[in-house]
Amino acid sequence: MLFVIVALAAGILVVLVLTFLGAKSRGPLANMMDLAGSFITDLENKIILEHRSNKRRDRLFWFRPYLTNPWIFRESRPILLGLYDNMSSKSFKNTFDLEQSLHANFEFIHIYTAWGSKPEQEFPQKEVRAIFELGSVPVITWEPWLIDFDAEKFPGLRPPEVRDKGGLSDIAKGKYDPYIITWALTAKKMNNTIFMRLGHEMNDPYRYTWGPQNNQAKDFIAAWHHVHKIFDALHVKNVLWIWSPHPSYGWFEAFYPGDQYVDWVGVNILNYGNVAIWSKWWTFKEMFGAYYAELAKFGKPIMITEFGCLTVGGDRAKWFEEALSALPVDYPSVKSLLFFHYSSDRTTTQQALDWTILGDSVTLSAIARQISNWPDSLKPPKTSVH
Repeated sequence: MLFVIVALAAGILVVLVLTFLGAKSRGPLANMMDLAGSFITDLENKIILEHRSNKRRDRLFWFRPYLTNPWIFRESRPILLGLYDNMSSKSFKNTFDLEQSLHANFEFIHIYTAWGSKPEQEFPQKEVRAIFELGSVPVITWEPWLIDFDAEKFPGLRPPEVRDKGGLSDIAKGKYDPYIITWALTAKKMNNTIFMRLGHEMNDPYRYTWGPQNNQAKDFIAAWHHVHKIFDALHVKNVLWIWSPHPSYGWFEAFYPGDQYVDWVGVNILNYGNVAIWSKWWTFKEMFGAYYAELAKFGKPIMITEFGCLTVGGDRAKWFEEALSALPVDYPSVKSLLFFHYSSDRTTTQQALDWTILGDSVTLSAIARQISNWPDSLKPPKTSVH
């Protein structure tokens, strides 16, 4: 209510001043009016987003027990949806708009954080609290890049240029323990459920520095165990762990940390189409179906942690339609999928790739239609709260 009063008062002030000035000047006063107008717009946006946040929390009323009890996720459940949106650090407007377009809610909101000593590499408290405020659970992809650690604060580290070679072994030996301990204690302080995806695609020898080009599989397992045991020793009970190999590179058994150290299996399914010389248009079945049995045999719920398709090389709406229609029937271990909504992805190509689907009405309709066709047992309960 306070925001409404302030916005109205500022609006009246702007109208009166502009009426007085007319079109006589574009000097300091006019510039001040521009700033005031921008302030009003920001206030209006804040009011609108807060209103939408309140309504969203009401729609997710049924999900509240999941926030405070991570073990509910082990029980039978609907297929939970989620989203990574690269604009969410500034605003959740895209998240709200996409939910509205799909007639669905995102129980998970996905964020990425790198290891290191920089402020942005600390535990993302602000983002996590904002996600909880919306009624969702955060999924944090925690990437063990090692070059950004301050050697003065972490004595005994090797020079940055050689730090990644055998870096996972250094993690297992405890050289990064102060950082891990700080993360664990901060995560514990959040109280609510957090999903952690540590060192994803560790079996990919090309993409990430923690891959097999720099480390052995046994080193990955030792590092995973070490991090997990620190969280256990500090009695961090609100974190669930996602082990997320690359489906195409195999060697799943060699990199699997063990049942007691893994809560969910994650997998990225991103169709790049023919955007690059190394890519082609693959169907969802070709990308996931060929590896599903190997991943499902671990007996863990599966989360598609990055789910997306470009428009280059095929029919994107049809791709999503085929994937989502097959999901409940052919892939029963999949209990969650997170849309990858990244408007300027430069992680694999020099050109910026746009994975967003907002504005693509044909694709949005195809996705919404297939989700609505899922059996009721796989849909979140409909809850009306006033």
